[in-house]
Amino acid sequence: ALSRSLVSSAYASQAMAASGNVLNNIARAAVGIGAGISLFQASIYNVDGGTRAVMFDRLRGVQPGAIGEGTHFRIPWLQTPHIFDVRIRPRNIGSNTGTKDLQVVTINLRVLSRPEEDFLHEIFSNLGLDYDERVLPSIGNEVLKAVVAQYNAEQLITQRERVSKQVRDALTARAKEFHIQLEDVAITDLKFGKEFTAAIESKQVAEQDAERSRLLVLKTEQEKKAAIIRAEGESEAARLVSEALENSPALVELRRIEAAKDIAETLSRSRNVTYLPSSGHNVLLNMGQAS
Repeated sequence: ALSRSLVSSAYASQAMAASGNVLNNIARAAVGIGAGISLFQASIYNVDGGTRAVMFDRLRGVQPGAIGEGTHFRIPWLQTPHIFDVRIRPRNIGSNTGTKDLQVVTINLRVLSRPEEDFLHEIFSNLGLDYDERVLPSIGNEVLKAVVAQYNAEQLITQRERVSKQVRDALTARAKEFHIQLEDVAITDLKFGKEFTAAIESKQVAEQDAERSRLLVLKTEQEKKAAIIRAEGESEAARLVSEALENSPALVELRRIEAAKDIAETLSRSRNVTYLPSSGHNVLLNMGQAS
């Protein structure tokens, strides 16, 4: 019985040892699998749509070129990808500056920009991921001050498109030096000081008054010319009538008959006259005969 008990104890010890070995092996395998999964996850990275990656290597520094969209591999700890957004991004730039005639003006620009993909590694090395925040406000103010100083305040209003084109060309050239591509530059707001606004309103009122006075003068001159022409016409008509009377007394008789006819027609339309006397002689008709 004692020997049997010893054998059973030996078998139990061996079974426990085998079980312990199996558990240890499983634990080691789990640790290895977990470490492998972690290493795999650390070895891949994704580049989303509209973005590019710049790789920084601890041994070789920033690598040239940009990495496109998709899933890519890297060496953990040794390599670190930095993601750039290469889509068009809007930005507003405001500036208070002075015109050629020393007027203060506030100009707001709307700029649509994106980085040049072939130079992303240089942008990252020189400016960093916030390149647009570092560059666009400063060069925008610089260009606006330089361009606006070439124009008077009134010219900024009357030649706005020309000013906008000059700002766009100059700002595009300056941004190109930092490998930033500008898709569009537009002046969205243009404000002047209160003094200049009041002066503009006064000038407009004065111009309107001057234009009104000019039209009145023209109207008076035209009326004067019309009166002269009318007087000359009446004088000429009187002269012609006088000459006709001298040359032909029958014209007086014709005028007398026409006047009598007009009077008769007027009396016939009057409510107070029911008939015209048919007997006797008309006074107007007898005027010439009596004379």
